[in-house]
Formats: sequence, C-alpha cells, structure tokens
Amino acid sequence: MRKLLSANYSRLWRDKIFWICMGTMLIYSVVYMLNGCRQASVDMSEYNYGIEQYYFHFALSIGMFCALFNSMFFGTEYSDGTIRNKMIVGHTKTDIYIASLITTITATLFLMLVWLIGACVAIPTLGVWKMSASKLAIYLWIAVLFTVAYSGICTFVSMIVANKAYIVVISMLLILGLLILAGMLYNRLSQPETITGVQITLNGMEMSEPSPNPNYVSGAMRNVYDLILDFLPTGQGLKMWQLEIVHPIRMILSSVLITFFTTFCGIHIFKKKNLR
Repeated sequence: MRKLLSANYSRLWRDKIFWICMGTMLIYSVVYMLNGCRQASVDMSEYNYGIEQYYFHFALSIGMFCALFNSMFFGTEYSDGTIRNKMIVGHTKTDIYIASLITTITATLFLMLVWLIGACVAIPTLGVWKMSASKLAIYLWIAVLFTVAYSGICTFVSMIVANKAYIVVISMLLILGLLILAGMLYNRLSQPETITGVQITLNGMEMSEPSPNPNYVSGAMRNVYDLILDFLPTGQGLKMWQLEIVHPIRMILSSVLITFFTTFCGIHIFKKKNLR
C-alpha cells in the first residue's frame, strides 16, 4: 500500500490536470470573492453582507472538480496497462482500489483548501466570520466529509469502467445529475406555504387574500425531501452554500455511509473484474 501511494503521489505532483484544477480553483475563488466584495460595497446599506455569504460557494462545484480530476488521472490506467503492472509486482486489487481512493481524497481536499485560502482575500472588505468558531468548524468538517463522499463516488466509477472517455462522461454527468436533483428538491422545499396574488380593482392594483400554494410540500413528503437533501453530497453542498445546515450529524453520517458503501461495492466489483 505504501508503495502504491508513493507512486500515486509522485505522479500526482507532476500531473498537469491536477495543477490546472488547482489554478482554476484559486482563480475562481479570488474572482468570486472579489465580486462579492464589490456587491457588498454597493448594497451594504440594504443588506448586512458577511464573508459567510460567499465563502462556502465551493460546495457547489467541488464535486465537478473531483469528477474531472479523478476521471482524467485514473482513466488511463486500464488502457496503459498500469493496473496490470501493479498486480504483476504483487499488489492486490483491494490495495490498488484503496490507494486510488486515498489519492483522489487527497487531491480533492487540496482543491478545497486552495479555495478556502484564496477566498480569504475578502476578509479586508467583508471582515471575518460572524458565525461562532464551533459552527464554522462544523461546516468545514461537513465539507471535508462530503468531499470524501464525492471521492468515493468518483473512484467507484473510475475503477469499474475500463474506457477513459466513458469514465469522464459518466462521472461528470453523474455529479451534474445529483446537483440538478438537489436543486429541484431544494426549490420545492423553498416554496412558500401560501401565495398572494395581485388583482386590478377600481382603486388600482391591490393584493389579494393569501391562498394555499399548490406547489408547497408538506407533511411526510417534506421530511423525505429534506432527508434526501441531507443525504446527497450535492444537497449538503447546496445547504452549506445557503447557510441552512440544520442536521449536521445526519449529514456527517450520510457522507460516511456513502463513502463506505461505494468503497465496499467498488472493491467487490473490481476484484471480480477481468483485467486482461
């Protein structure tokens, strides 16, 4: 295992895709936060802006960066015969899989760290975090764990699909699909319970009496939607971006469950895969 990780890390530090992703994430964070500073300076009189409103924006995009890096980095291992060579020198399929997972986790956490550091450029304008240190720590811990869950999902795809092009497409579409699903669920939960229309009378335009909103999700279905959002890493990221984390323990356990489940299933399938 140590030799596999050493080889993966040696390749990682020389990988162009990794450094392109790192540079892109850094530029993205600085530009986004500076734009937030500009917006805050214009609208400060109307809204109490803080760094929190922008700092966790990475939670929406980190999954796509993870999918891109993982699929490009490990996508060539089948076609180049790298996996077969690793097995020839005595490494087991389980060790190969876990080493790939750890490498992906490391790279994706570095991408997140680059954002967190680059986003500090907004501190002189927006100030430090208004949330408590314990709440900030919880947010960051949740971010680390759903990043690990993303790594588990992407590693699962890259290790069971033999074609690099398919790995890229499947990984990116899978994360994008989960992000769209989370957005749809969040939008449904954001619907108000009642709606107020506008009607034209002899006195001009007047607001009508509030009426039930047919799109409002209530009862058990609302709890189900909220549970799915807390379970999906994309849902966790969306709630983090909106600063609406209510059930941190549920999110943490969900990320751990996804990581273990994808890893267990991935190793089981990978061990049965014919690499000839």
